[in-house]
Amino acid sequence: MSHPASSVCVYCGSRSGARASYAEEAQAVGRLIAREGWRLVYGAGDVGLMGEVARTAQAEGAETFGVIPTHLFRREVGKRDLSTFVVTETMHERKKVMFMNSDAIVVLPGGAGSLDEFFEVLTWRQLDLHHHPIFLLDVEGYWQPLLTLLDHVITEGFAAPSLRDYITAVPDAAALAAPLRAALS
Repeated sequence: MSHPASSVCVYCGSRSGARASYAEEAQAVGRLIAREGWRLVYGAGDVGLMGEVARTAQAEGAETFGVIPTHLFRREVGKRDLSTFVVTETMHERKKVMFMNSDAIVVLPGGAGSLDEFFEVLTWRQLDLHHHPIFLLDVEGYWQPLLTLLDHVITEGFAAPSLRDYITAVPDAAALAAPLRAALS
């Protein structure tokens, strides 16, 4: 398999969430990545939204790059049949390897881990440590409370208005396609 032109890091839940639309959009993101010839970079789990995006991307022919720390291998059911499968010692290493092997970030619905990953790359972007585009897949308004919080942080003087410029929120994978394609070209 030849190396893809671009790699998209997907942060998302290791659970499926309360709405079927979350899994449907995770699958749609997997199809988008494959259709565009991009490589999926993700947390190497085979559960929740992580499993949905990876299985779909694989089934559609995408190259897959998964990174999982040893302590989560059983909990997240490490998906060994990926194009590249990396096991790290710590979460910090996992996040670093994922980020260093990606050109763009897409954050699907998820919990504390997804928020941790999002805030880390957002902070790094704010500090001008990278210029990767960051997209929030705002399925059924899932990320609206987060966007409201970020606006509050700006209004209260703890961040410059430019903080919001580092994030592009889109409602679904169909709306993600064009801006992600443009950002990676």
